[in-house]
Amino acid sequence: MAAKLLLLALLAMASSLAMASDPSPLQDFCVADKGSKVLVNGFVCKDPKVVKAEDFFFRGLDKAGDTVNKVGSNVTAVNVNQLVGLNTLGISMVRIDYAPRGLNAPHTHPRATEILTVIEGQLLVGFVTSNSDDGNRLFTKMLKKGDVFVFPRGLIHFQFNPGHTKTIAIGALSSQNPGTITIANAVFGSKPPISDDVLAKAFQVDKKTIDWLQAQF
Repeated sequence: MAAKLLLLALLAMASSLAMASDPSPLQDFCVADKGSKVLVNGFVCKDPKVVKAEDFFFRGLDKAGDTVNKVGSNVTAVNVNQLVGLNTLGISMVRIDYAPRGLNAPHTHPRATEILTVIEGQLLVGFVTSNSDDGNRLFTKMLKKGDVFVFPRGLIHFQFNPGHTKTIAIGALSSQNPGTITIANAVFGSKPPISDDVLAKAFQVDKKTIDWLQAQF
């Protein structure tokens, strides 16, 4: 009897874990119907009979993004919002342009691992591990043309161009819609703002410093 109960418990756990992950596609494709008003986790499928080749096509990654901004970088995303054929396929990509001394500021992708390769120039890249007894470890590397680096899902990471010429990188992400949380923007630029009492305590600085930082965003 005990053995049967243990077997049932194990089967229940396995079933729970299976349901917690993304389901495998049940058809060849599920092109997003962005005009549908039905709310689901992702996008409703377009009728396969009206799907066209253009639904699987995107043009523009050959064009440089505008890096004239405060951080000196620009991300051109190709996810399900730009390419509806990616719906349910669990993959997307980005082109990132960096001006000299340009930065893709510390951020996370809550739903994706990212793998990145340098096409032109050089990059200082890195990621920080989650909280542990050993602290938050930093893994960093200088990349040159053709080098590849991977950023594990959900971890804070960054890329910085230390050179005096532009840099171009291409990244692939393991989600049709990976999401991005830029740390500084989220902490100091949230709407409504996080209380300066909270942030002053968290960062161990005075409230005037927090107020100044929030004013930048």
